[in-house]
Amino acid sequence: MQFTDIPTAADSVVIRKKADSVAKTKGDSVAKIAAAKQTVTSKEEPKSLWQIFIEGLIGGFTAVLLPCIYPLLPLTVSFFTKKSGSKAKGIMHSVIYGLSIIVIYVGLGLIITLLFGSDALNALASNGVFNIFFFLLLIVFGISFLGAFEITLPSSLANKLDQNSDKGGMAGIFFMAATLVVVSFSCTGPIIGTLLVDAASKGHRLAPALGMFGFSLALALPFTIFAMFPSLLKSLPKSGGWLNSVKVVLGFLELAFALKFLSNVDLAYHWNLFSREVFLSLWIAIWALLGLYLLGKLKFSHDSDVPFVSIPRLFLSIVTFAFVVYMIPGLWGAPLKAISAFLPPEGTQDFNLSQAPDVGITSVNPAETPSKITERKYAANYVSNKIKGLEPWYDYEQALQVSKEQHKPILIDFTGFVCVNCRKMESDVWSNKEVFSRIKNDFILLQLFVDDKADLDPKDVFVSTYSGKKITTIGGKWSDMEAKDFNSNSQPNYIIMDGNGAVLVPPQGANYSVSNYIKFLNSGLTAYKAAK
Repeated sequence: MQFTDIPTAADSVVIRKKADSVAKTKGDSVAKIAAAKQTVTSKEEPKSLWQIFIEGLIGGFTAVLLPCIYPLLPLTVSFFTKKSGSKAKGIMHSVIYGLSIIVIYVGLGLIITLLFGSDALNALASNGVFNIFFFLLLIVFGISFLGAFEITLPSSLANKLDQNSDKGGMAGIFFMAATLVVVSFSCTGPIIGTLLVDAASKGHRLAPALGMFGFSLALALPFTIFAMFPSLLKSLPKSGGWLNSVKVVLGFLELAFALKFLSNVDLAYHWNLFSREVFLSLWIAIWALLGLYLLGKLKFSHDSDVPFVSIPRLFLSIVTFAFVVYMIPGLWGAPLKAISAFLPPEGTQDFNLSQAPDVGITSVNPAETPSKITERKYAANYVSNKIKGLEPWYDYEQALQVSKEQHKPILIDFTGFVCVNCRKMESDVWSNKEVFSRIKNDFILLQLFVDDKADLDPKDVFVSTYSGKKITTIGGKWSDMEAKDFNSNSQPNYIIMDGNGAVLVPPQGANYSVSNYIKFLNSGLTAYKAAK
């Protein structure tokens, strides 16, 4: 097994300076792209960061319901109200306590960024070593939540922090918060780990810190609010076996999402071991077992007896089993649009009733695509990712030649095996009849997979003038090209150009509006005809 890295858009200050100099010398078309891409980035990044923040909030509120934290709510609140002497002082101490929790977790997020760096974080999504590591990490977390063992930090650390919490003033309150963080790690650790994994793979400099801010804010709010209004504690449900049930449910979810990281590696390295049927079979089994657990038909050693099924359990089990029923047709080729972005592509399906097998995908049919090219370069690598009805090209030079022969503009799709947004665009936007017809009939579709780990032919290996790295993989070649020529390293990235390589309209990233994408394609066609 061998893992290789692909270059990112910027590995150092030196590279960024090179990018600036390249952008200045590329002429009007590339300058136009750079400016347009910056506009797209400024619109898309906050949305992704907000998503990470919200995921952190959800994770934090979930953590409050776990048996390591929930029982501590009344104990901690009563401690502040009694020790402080007055309500105002108790509220102030609780606010400091909450802020201390936030500082500790945000500090953890910043440490992750400092250790890996923002550029390294951007490469995690397609890096084989990290995807395997994340897969194993989530499996361990899931097994831990199911009750096989507990992940805890050294007890000596907790004891030391507890001793320091006896100190007066703000320092004592801070160490109380630190003690909570350490003692509750067996419950919060898997949630934090999963959140950091997701945030790190987004590639944003602030993603881990922002995710931890959302998590810690949700965790700190209940302690602060109940300290301000102690009477609200009476309305809380009593601790019991339901707290452990929350852990077990999270354990099943951890196991389910771990499979996505294994699928990423399988696709990027062309192992062809983890097909769509295998993925769906495992998901169906996991979600069905979760449904049985919610109904009390599956019980672990540390679970309390479930004498009857509560209404919340009943509704959750209905949703779970409905999801299982929804997935079952996917075993025979149903598209499953709601989750298609997370599944291996339909091309990995061995048995598919919804379509006949494709024939001759590496060859060119003269009747359909008159060209001097007799074989589509690299096409054999993308059998599983091929979209039914489309005949993409996978090499830039070949696409330029075909564009000149057929007098059609080129639609470049910078994509990736592990790109969830790319799959969502294909299932939600490209599947539209009007969009599909335009791509098929009016454009030369060029798909460039930036995370393809297949080796380049030795004669094609080169040293990048942009990053200074030796480019040895197909994905590395296209990633370097996207960064060098188009000042971007995000996927999907759609660019319309003519057969001479001149960009016709500003590029576009992920936008799930069908009407917007049709306007984008139409503008490219109009610009192409006007330039002829």
